[in-house]
Amino acid sequence: MTLSQTLIARAAQVRVSRAARSSKVSGAAMALIAVVLAALPFLVFSTVTDTLVNLFVLIALASMWNLLAGFGGLVSVGQQAYIGIGAYSVIALADQGVQPYLAVPLGALTCALFAVPTSWLAFRLRGDYFAVGTWVIAEVYRLLVVRIDGVGGGSGKGLSGMSGIDQTLRGALTYWIALALALATIGGCYLLLRGRVGLSLMAVRDEETAASSAGIDVTRAKRLVYLISAAGCGAAGGVITISSLSVNPDAIFSVQWSAYMIFIVVIGGIGYIEGPLLGALVFFALQQVLADYGSWYLVLLGAVGVAAALWLPGGLWGLVRDRTGLSLFPVGYHVREGGGDAASR
Repeated sequence: MTLSQTLIARAAQVRVSRAARSSKVSGAAMALIAVVLAALPFLVFSTVTDTLVNLFVLIALASMWNLLAGFGGLVSVGQQAYIGIGAYSVIALADQGVQPYLAVPLGALTCALFAVPTSWLAFRLRGDYFAVGTWVIAEVYRLLVVRIDGVGGGSGKGLSGMSGIDQTLRGALTYWIALALALATIGGCYLLLRGRVGLSLMAVRDEETAASSAGIDVTRAKRLVYLISAAGCGAAGGVITISSLSVNPDAIFSVQWSAYMIFIVVIGGIGYIEGPLLGALVFFALQQVLADYGSWYLVLLGAVGVAAALWLPGGLWGLVRDRTGLSLFPVGYHVREGGGDAASR
């Protein structure tokens, strides 16, 4: 048998697929967990579901920042701009008679529209300048909002249109929309990254010049992920508003939101879809355990963040993956040959 015939026969034994058997099993398990979570308002007290709303918001925000920085290479410290725009969009739409729950996706769309001209300005910057520039842009949006008396100015404003809804039903609806947001951000990231767009994004993240030389439209890929991240953060801002029933510009535009996103992604694992999910669970648990310790709460959070950055460069999920090879949301290709399989990241 000639060399060419041997290579052809060898290639015929290789099967390439987008999902391994283990990922299909984990997908079924995740679907079952989602069903159980959706049923919680019927099974537990409202205090539990109200607390879980905060967890779902953190998962959504961290997933959007991970998509932007971990896969797109755009390290932003200004995503709170879209959290604030989304929150105030819900306030403004509710004042115009739109049902607040329906205003949440409209607020996300508004953020995507705002992100278009913002991206033209932000993308003129690179690296550290981009990170600082996005922070400045967020502050500019906050200063503009506090000058608008129609949305409460600097003192903020309450959400209208919720008084006619029963409190128990309102809590359940808020929980379900927060859960839907978390699931949508995780699922959306997976669907986006497992295709051609995902490969383009990771190529841009690793080396823009090489990606451009390979025929990838670098600016288009970056703008797409920026708009998606803005929309996701805007929807999270809308959920925060319907959960708290009010909004304050200093709180909703605070850089603390970006700090939360970065911390969660760093300890969970940047560049992994599972990272924000695991990081949010850890961060949420630390919040619940350390909330009564005053300033020590921030000290311990900082210590955990520094330790993760120094000794766990791949985050907790990177450690799990290295030890077990487990991948809940594989975004590469799986090659099977001779009965075995190997998965790429």
